[in-house]
Amino acid sequence: MEITAEVKDKIKQIEDKYKAINQKTETHLEGLLWSKPITYWDYIQTDALLNLQIQRTTLPDEMVFIMYHQVNELLFKMILWEINQVAQTEKPSTAFFTERLMRISRYFDMLTTSFDIMGDGMEVEQYLKFRNTLTPASGFQSAQYRLIEFASTDLINLIDRRFRATIDRNSSFENAFEHLYWQAAGKDYTTGEKSYLLKEFERKYKKEFLCLMEEYNTTNLWQKFKQLPEQDQQNKELIAAMRHYDKTVNITWVMGHYNAAVKYIESVPGNHEATGGSDWKKYMLPKYQRRIFFPELWTAEELERWGE
Repeated sequence: MEITAEVKDKIKQIEDKYKAINQKTETHLEGLLWSKPITYWDYIQTDALLNLQIQRTTLPDEMVFIMYHQVNELLFKMILWEINQVAQTEKPSTAFFTERLMRISRYFDMLTTSFDIMGDGMEVEQYLKFRNTLTPASGFQSAQYRLIEFASTDLINLIDRRFRATIDRNSSFENAFEHLYWQAAGKDYTTGEKSYLLKEFERKYKKEFLCLMEEYNTTNLWQKFKQLPEQDQQNKELIAAMRHYDKTVNITWVMGHYNAAVKYIESVPGNHEATGGSDWKKYMLPKYQRRIFFPELWTAEELERWGE
């Protein structure tokens, strides 16, 4: 290899890199002698990834169900990765905010158009058999989805609307947590008793949720939007992008999920509970949830007709 001025400059940059962390460049160069060339399957961890699908039954279409939900969780991780870049940037520029918002929206657009995979990709008869082996597990227990909610909007917008008048920024996060909209799907409000579904969910994630509820309280997407210059907050294209994200997550995605559930759960007479035992219609339908990330960006009429 010819030691050109360009090569010398790269060596200098490498030396500066390792010097900054008190490491010897020679040691790392020697390490390259013994390192293996990277392969696609090592980098992507293909073997590990393809061995994460463990069926509970012998029904082939259960594999579709498992893989579809795992793909969802990977996309949720991508969404959180982008949101956290915005949340952790002290004063994001409008260009940076807009670019990340568009990335996040594309991921959710992909999610909303993917329901045909599950909605039309499984035999009803097979689903109705293997779903009984999943009880009491439920997609309700997706922790990443809850984190996306916390990271997108002010906490008050995730509170069950029946209790919003009693909660403000002075309320404890513990109190707010007990009145989140999705608590209604796992709690009997006549007795206050929580279902096993909700108890296990909280046992696993409540501590993390409370911590991140507080962290995102001042760093969620809406708060970061409000940090942008006033002129940019009035930009019609940016407002349209914010509204698109809001509607996609809280109406389009939810209705896609709801319609797929209707096809399978209501395909036969009898008990139409979700696997977790929740009243899934009231939990899922936007007109009941009234979950809106950016209510300030919608007209009074639009808010009134939300989800219709």
